[in-house]
Amino acid sequence: MVNASVRYGASIRKRYAAVKAKKQAFYKCEACGKMSVRRMGTSIWKCRHCGAVYAGGAYTMTTPEGEVARRLIEGIKK
Repeated sequence: MVNASVRYGASIRKRYAAVKAKKQAFYKCEACGKMSVRRMGTSIWKCRHCGAVYAGGAYTMTTPEGEVARRLIEGIKK
């Protein structure tokens, strides 16, 4: 079912559906390794198994900019 706030246009409805699916998906916990991280609120993600709390993107666990920063930090540590 399509949300009433998204109207008039297949491409807009498809983008909305993609964002909604990413927002409701489970993500892998970096602490315990289980696929049990869920969105608690805007940019707040919590593991249902171990209780670890993460700050991430508004609709996904990580953002593209965050991934770039993580790779740079790993490269500097080596």
